Amino acid sequence: MKKYKPTTKSRRNMSGINFRKILTTSKPEKSLTSGFKRGSGHGKNGRITTRHKGGGHKRLFRDVDFSFNKYDIPFTVKTVEYDPNRSGFIGLVVYRDGEKRYVLLHNTARVGDTYLVSEKAPLTPGNRLPLGNISLGTFVYNVELKHKGGAKIARSGGDYAKVLAKEGGYVDLKMPSSEVRKVPVNAWASVGEVSNNENRLVKLGKAGRSRWLGIRPTVRGTAQNAVDHPHGGGEGRQGRGRRRAISIYGKPTGKGQKSRRAKKYSNKFVVTRRKVGKR
Repeated sequence: MKKYKPTTKSRRNMSGINFRKILTTSKPEKSLTSGFKRGSGHGKNGRITTRHKGGGHKRLFRDVDFSFNKYDIPFTVKTVEYDPNRSGFIGLVVYRDGEKRYVLLHNTARVGDTYLVSEKAPLTPGNRLPLGNISLGTFVYNVELKHKGGAKIARSGGDYAKVLAKEGGYVDLKMPSSEVRKVPVNAWASVGEVSNNENRLVKLGKAGRSRWLGIRPTVRGTAQNAVDHPHGGGEGRQGRGRRRAISIYGKPTGKGQKSRRAKKYSNKFVVTRRKVGKR
């Protein structure tokens, strides 16, 4: 981690990641980048659909490969790069047949390392193989939810899922959220954990740094008017006036309340619900 000299009050508690010691280049591969319109939290009618989003620095899109559809062809890491659209580091890899792609790197990946996507790949960090071929207790990331469905689970910086058991054509995975979920044995996953595990230790230090990331301010419900939030209104400081805390849309929120739909399609795959509230 990188600390800053306390030249201002906000600078005193600010911290960041020392990218100079990790990244090998500052310019992305031009053939794998493009411009794109970032989501500002507004729908097609111009109304806010996701609160607290908007603004932020302009970003270049990196075409990261989450399908891994080149099998039994080794690839070598050429660079370790920063991606403004995700918390983990990405790397430019070159396959033995010459094709270049961006992939999400694992925590110990270095320039020159060679990895493989194969059913018979060794069980070493960075290699990718079906969950049915991965031994119990192994940490995995870039996990598919169905065969050839592309990596969907454990993609944030420092995240990983843990293989707990195998039974009846499914593998039990402990997710980063602490939920235990069944995933088909023929779904693929990469061995290891996502790079940049120090990301969760970063202290932004000031409000402006949040705005650079595209995060707009959050106002407490109790500080709002009654017309704007179910917790609002009243003279002076008031209690919320109801037993359950709810969001601006009337849905349960916070305090360890369950918010998952009772008839969600994937409920049958959940073995143990995630632990909510304070840990």
